[in-house]
Amino acid sequence: MALKSSAVITGVGGYVPDNILTNSDLEKMVETNSDWIVSRTGIKERRILADRTLATSDMAAFAVKNLLENAKVDPSEIDCVIVATSTPDYLLISTASIVCDKCGLNNAWASDVNAACSGFLYAFTLGSSLVESNRYKKVIVIGADQNSAIVNYADRNTCILFGDGAGAVLLEPSTEDIGVIDSVFKTDGHGREHLYVPGGGSMNPASEETIDGKLHYIRQDGRVVFKAAIKGMTESCTSVLQRNNLTIDDINWLIPHQANYRIIHAVGDALGLPESRVKINIDRYGNTTAATIPLALWDYKEDFKENDNMILTAFGAGFSWGATYLKWGKLR
Repeated sequence: MALKSSAVITGVGGYVPDNILTNSDLEKMVETNSDWIVSRTGIKERRILADRTLATSDMAAFAVKNLLENAKVDPSEIDCVIVATSTPDYLLISTASIVCDKCGLNNAWASDVNAACSGFLYAFTLGSSLVESNRYKKVIVIGADQNSAIVNYADRNTCILFGDGAGAVLLEPSTEDIGVIDSVFKTDGHGREHLYVPGGGSMNPASEETIDGKLHYIRQDGRVVFKAAIKGMTESCTSVLQRNNLTIDDINWLIPHQANYRIIHAVGDALGLPESRVKINIDRYGNTTAATIPLALWDYKEDFKENDNMILTAFGAGFSWGATYLKWGKLR
């Protein structure tokens, strides 16, 4: 009988565009000011994919190439690629298939997952399950979004929040007591009207009316999302702790979705976790949707030690939310 395998992160990669959109830049575009943005969101700047010949798949491919270089893995060894994104290059064609082509992942099958800001965690669980099945040895999970493609830069309520970027992790099997241990996920479709892009899908296909009505841009009820995010992330983290007989003192790191500094602070405070154990980079990148958690893993990988207990948590459109508990392994 084969030994039970757990899925362990053995490699990380990331990419953010060179172009920086600062709060001062936004002051020239909409009625806002930097002090207000920082006080309300914690964001000082965000990265924007300015080259319009590039798309989400390019950022994802850059992150994968960075991962493969860091982990010293040949592209032919990758079995599966899952891309979490809300901004795919095209309808019908998965962004993951394009990433495989751009990175030479010729032996991998590929698919996309769309759960907005929760997308990476959802894809991460799917990828982990494939590894745990003992049928796949090397699975890459990517979070990537080009939010600048769906942000209305005349809407000060949303344009201050979002940035572009991509992060990726490599999952491999291990029989040691490390890796992904447990996840709690929830979905409530009643929340869909509070954070969505109205146009472009089968409900409102692209037309002169949808373009004139600016229906192809993000719309958000910030107050509703703010409260629901704090509640959802806190409750899912608490559930993971209880299910695994852990206290908050057992957790070395919380890696939260980077939606808003005040949300992150409120979740950490509700859990009783000091900010020194919460990884935050929203000040530099803004909300990169599905990319926030893998970008944080990439940014702070040198801080993580083998056997560190970590909780990853997110909340996104849908509404979708959840938390994953893992024990950090060793990077290649």
